[in-house]
Amino acid sequence: MTYPTQMAAARQGILTPQMRQVLADEKIHEADLLARMAEGRIVIPANRNHVNLMAKGIGTGLTTKINVNLGVSEDCCNVEAELNKVRRSIELKADAIMDLSTFGDTRTFRRRTVEICPVMIGTVPVYDAVARYGKEVAAITVDDFFDVVRMHAEDGVDFMTIHAGLTRTAVERLRTNPRLTHVVSRGGSLLLDWMTTNDLENPFYEHFDRLLDLCRQYDVTLSLGDGLRPGSLRDATDAAQIQELIILGELTKRCWQADVQVMIEGPGHVPLNEVVANMQLEKKLCHGAPFYVLGPIVTDVAPGYDHITSAIGGALAAASGADFLCYVTPAEHLRLPDADDMKEGIIASRIAAHAADVAKGIPGAIDWDNAMSQARKDLDWERMFSLAMDPEKAKAYRASSKPIDQEVCTMCGDLCAVKRSRKILEGR
Repeated sequence: MTYPTQMAAARQGILTPQMRQVLADEKIHEADLLARMAEGRIVIPANRNHVNLMAKGIGTGLTTKINVNLGVSEDCCNVEAELNKVRRSIELKADAIMDLSTFGDTRTFRRRTVEICPVMIGTVPVYDAVARYGKEVAAITVDDFFDVVRMHAEDGVDFMTIHAGLTRTAVERLRTNPRLTHVVSRGGSLLLDWMTTNDLENPFYEHFDRLLDLCRQYDVTLSLGDGLRPGSLRDATDAAQIQELIILGELTKRCWQADVQVMIEGPGHVPLNEVVANMQLEKKLCHGAPFYVLGPIVTDVAPGYDHITSAIGGALAAASGADFLCYVTPAEHLRLPDADDMKEGIIASRIAAHAADVAKGIPGAIDWDNAMSQARKDLDWERMFSLAMDPEKAKAYRASSKPIDQEVCTMCGDLCAVKRSRKILEGR
């Protein structure tokens, strides 16, 4: 049976192979999955041309997913190193890869990524328009932009970040409400440049139906980008950010009318006390569409440790409604991440996502924690390692400091509370 998109299938009561994969991974009833997909509260990014995809769902009632950003740049154009990051990300259980390449033969890299990658893949076509055409931003035509979108869709990209909400109205809010850090989204700044220099409306907003036609043809999920996300705590939850969010909510309804899956991208740098409100605003203004957040980073003063600042914000964001976390590495704001940075970012984001799933009461989430606690009570080190989010690091720490009594660790030794209380209360 054929269907135009995953959303259209759900609305017809058709269970696709991708939905079956999600049902196998998640503790959700088939009827609930179909209903939430039909409503737009769950998406399954799954381009028809991504043939080796193992589909995953994002949205209400599902486990929180994490994304890894990578790709080549002019200063760091090592294609093989980035492809190795793709492979390593999959080993580390990332749920998605975003190719943010901005230099060189981007199409070959993208196609190779799709070929080797079984997880969903995202891109930001505006970056590639700049890289591909080698023009000044203002000289790129509307057709150029849409040709790149079509190319990414043909290549098998499952979701695309499109900053369609950065309209002239939103830019006016930015001008009348000055910011400390202006526009920190690369895609947002490129479109701002194009719009301002040409004195024209955002082409993706003005020709949104054209964009929807392409997405429907290949079943690409739109990730409506936050071009005006705050780049500092001072700019969080300001008029420009909220104006763009209002527009994204309107565009969300147009996506659903066209049977196109959509999720919303969010901040950014946000003080801890504003994170929950930001999640509530998105869910309200964007009608319950899945929310994809970068961090949020909750303090601006920790370069080198922003995997931690974002994990703090990400855990609270996901516990309060965010569905998809974009990882942040220790290299954020400093350089292109290397493989070690990437691992630190992935583990930090996975910790945040899992902590949020426990808090949200996602069925089965706490079972993992309970199993680890049982292993700790039993002083079963091999079981602890097998359950650890990062077994390699746990084993290395254990091996680096050997206790006299191999049953305990060198923190407490003979004063091990677990061993002592177990003996008293259980006789062992």
